Amino acid sequence: MKILFTTMAVALLVATAFAADPIPADLRETALANFKALPSTTPAVANNPVTPEKISLGKALFLDPRVSASGVFSCNSCHNLATGGDDNLETSIGHGWQKGPRNAPTVLNAVFNNAQFWDGRAEDLKAQAKGPVQAGVEMANTPGQVVATLKSMPKYVEWFNAAFPGEADPVTFDDFAKAIEAFEATLVTPAPFDAFLNGDDAAMTSQQKQGLALFMDKGCSSCHAGINVGGEGYYPFGLIEKPSADVLPEKDKGRFAVTNTADDSYVFRVAPLRNVALTAPYFHSGKVWDLKQAVAIMGTTQLGEELTEEDVDLLVAFLNSLTGKVPEVAYPILPAETATTPRPVSRILGK
Repeated sequence: MKILFTTMAVALLVATAFAADPIPADLRETALANFKALPSTTPAVANNPVTPEKISLGKALFLDPRVSASGVFSCNSCHNLATGGDDNLETSIGHGWQKGPRNAPTVLNAVFNNAQFWDGRAEDLKAQAKGPVQAGVEMANTPGQVVATLKSMPKYVEWFNAAFPGEADPVTFDDFAKAIEAFEATLVTPAPFDAFLNGDDAAMTSQQKQGLALFMDKGCSSCHAGINVGGEGYYPFGLIEKPSADVLPEKDKGRFAVTNTADDSYVFRVAPLRNVALTAPYFHSGKVWDLKQAVAIMGTTQLGEELTEEDVDLLVAFLNSLTGKVPEVAYPILPAETATTPRPVSRILGK
């Protein structure tokens, strides 16, 4: 009788475990209240109609290192499309091999962020495209030098005319940024998570569905919500408990540098989580290389909870369902330099 009771108890426990598997329809309904599937077409961007000619030009500019003063660094150097849309470095290396102050965010799906950079200082991808080009620690160039470089190559002039028809002088720094924005708008990566949101119950594994349910139940989706599973708001890093100094450098006060408001100290734009499994190291400091460790840190700092190992495994399983299909990008043959093309400069100004 005792053996029979024990057997029945084990069977009941197994049945309960399987019963914990969320019902797909109910899970989807709850998820759709927090998230949104990626669109099936290239998203529109404000004040910049996306055309094939503009996309083609933007791709060339994104991949051309000659937009940097040294001729070494392209947009793709820090936002490598072959490695998750970032450079997989703690912080990026720029002009004169200088080390940048923050980890490079992924460019994949960046079009869906409500602002760009960790501190949100760029309102859109057009504004973002202009920043690194002029940053002394990144490309160290000037708008005038970029335009002079592009105008020195007849093929680029031809491509700009095709991308911006009707403009008397389309080779401008503004149009340079618009072309890059148009290309980056195509870098959308549909994932199993999107297929699930669109009705495919089998698109996510049982563990991933449990992780999704836990992600919402724990409150992770309070910040990491929307179409990009993040990228839509600003919150303190250390909402409940401040991270250790090796994770959160004291000298980087985040959005405070943009707003000069005390309440914005150590406040950062919420990281979008699509393709997060590909974009280590993590956080604006790039100090954490393991996704499980990053999830555990978020538990203590943002939720005030020590997540169990099982919880972390389930959450990471869900995050893996956000790894999407990167569009194929054929490397273009770039225009050749001419006698009037500005020569590369590797010297760091002031040194």
